[in-house]
Amino acid sequence: MKGRGTMSKKLLSIRDLSVDYNTEISRVYAVNGLSFDLDYGETLGLVGETGAGKTTACLSIMGLLPEGIGEVVEGSITLDGEDILRVPDSRLRELRGRTVSMIFQDPMSSLNPVLTVGDQILEVLQEHNKGKKKEELEKTVDNMMELVGIPANRKNEYPHEFSGGMKQRIVIAIALACEPKLILADEPTTALDVTIQAQIMDLMMELKTKMNTAIILVTHDLGVVANFADRIQVMYAGEVVERGTTKEIFNESRHPYTWALLRSVPRLGSESKKELYALGGTPPDLLLPLNHCPFADRCEYCMPICKECKPKETALSDTHKVSCWLMH
Repeated sequence: MKGRGTMSKKLLSIRDLSVDYNTEISRVYAVNGLSFDLDYGETLGLVGETGAGKTTACLSIMGLLPEGIGEVVEGSITLDGEDILRVPDSRLRELRGRTVSMIFQDPMSSLNPVLTVGDQILEVLQEHNKGKKKEELEKTVDNMMELVGIPANRKNEYPHEFSGGMKQRIVIAIALACEPKLILADEPTTALDVTIQAQIMDLMMELKTKMNTAIILVTHDLGVVANFADRIQVMYAGEVVERGTTKEIFNESRHPYTWALLRSVPRLGSESKKELYALGGTPPDLLLPLNHCPFADRCEYCMPICKECKPKETALSDTHKVSCWLMH
């Protein structure tokens, strides 16, 4: 695999991104004012409960929001120097797979059941290498399968002949086939047991090192990103409530929601026999615009001002920032 040297500009830059879904009931405010940067070869963890806006942010980067339903109402997305929101559809199709790829959440439904796994990898290669012969691309298919730990002689088998963990490896091979600069991994281990989860994360770490690929890892589990991400952003109700390096988030976190996520992670060797912590309540209704702290109704440290207006982001260091009135 060819390497990529670190460049001075950012690979991904998102500014003030707001995404709404137009439903039959009302407008859903899924992402509100999201901003962050990603360097070449860097790994970023997006952590939060279901409905936090993590997948919506990734679909916005891919240009795959549901047509007629999902809408970017504000903000910008710059990927490798190109404004994703303003390029034509033909250019977006060129960027998908070549510059950015996505590993979807469920490998069971991500693969086409009537095509062999080899043909599904080959399909991506043919789309982005129209001048190359099929025989040459088939060699790349073999290499990709070997790279993710599956014998190349199984390329003529169908998805139902593989286990869940092997299906996920095939999905990763498809995403990596054209050596993209950015991989969006949307809960890539959710449907897998703990042992296979560890294998998939080790595989992604190995491939990241070999190919210098940047990764955005979407998960609800801080334990998954502990030894994988360079930086972590904690999302809640469509907003980033805390961001920092992995060390800062685990050792110096300052937002009550981050504390709750950390307390809900099981710890090996713990002598306590107490039940695992569970955060009470539910996330706010995103059918209504939030004009106050989104976590206020579930926060044990809630103050009157928390229900009156949103806190501004406070910088605790060059890399560590938090949006909470406790910091003011």
